[in-house]
Amino acid sequence: MAHPKHKISKQRRDKRRTHDKLDVPTLAACSNCGATVMYHHVCPECGYYRGRQIIEKKLA
Repeated sequence: MAHPKHKISKQRRDKRRTHDKLDVPTLAACSNCGATVMYHHVCPECGYYRGRQIIEKKLA
């Protein structure tokens, strides 16, 4: 098994890890019902996407 020949400094280790993070998804309000929806996704409440009905939702 490979073993490191030199110690990796904290600065070099942390520079490598700068991109290892989670992004918060961008949210928007549905133009049809006003519910919170992720961008580029069909609204789970009403089934609309960009002003068109994509999914037929049953009324409760």
